[in-house]
Amino acid sequence: MAEDDAADAATFSRFGTWGKKMPAFTKSRGLLALSLLGALLASSPSYTQTEGAVAQVLKRGPSGLPLPRFVSLKSGRVNMRVGPGTQYAVEWLYLKPGLPVEIIQEYDNWRRVRDMDGAEGWINQALLSGQRTGIVAPWLKGKGKAALPLMAEPNEGARAVAQLEPGVIGEVTVCNGDWCRMTFAGHEGWIRQDSLWGVYPGEAVQD
Repeated sequence: MAEDDAADAATFSRFGTWGKKMPAFTKSRGLLALSLLGALLASSPSYTQTEGAVAQVLKRGPSGLPLPRFVSLKSGRVNMRVGPGTQYAVEWLYLKPGLPVEIIQEYDNWRRVRDMDGAEGWINQALLSGQRTGIVAPWLKGKGKAALPLMAEPNEGARAVAQLEPGVIGEVTVCNGDWCRMTFAGHEGWIRQDSLWGVYPGEAVQD
């Protein structure tokens, strides 16, 4: 079981029903924790990524796995904290299992992650899964844009097997750098890789 706890009342909705922002912490909840967090962040290398460019592995973390990398939330109730430990305040409570997040730093059994809106915080590694998932064109959600087709084959002329609304989450099986084979509620097919958040442009993903 993860060394984390569920938070209570929420004040702000995130990703619709996917998660909630928690009340801000106070000084009484840890000036020492803040100073430790500052020291940790100051000692860590900065991370940048050129928007739209093929992601590059900048380094490997203490786990031996590459940084940055995408994972997904294992549980339907996951706390994102302001620092790597349960003594730190909860900033976000995520309520959607399978939501993709990007790991950008490691510390002990905690992972600093970034979500699709750019919010960053720390999540216990036991609450993260190596199962790759992707969000379909979240930048189009709520903008009245048409659904995107899920194709039977990885080419533009293939038959559409389903229509995907922006913001829907699916499981990634394979990506070849241009197309990803995914499953959405039992419907399996291919979607253009640049229509997803949760897979880097040009990244190859294998079974």
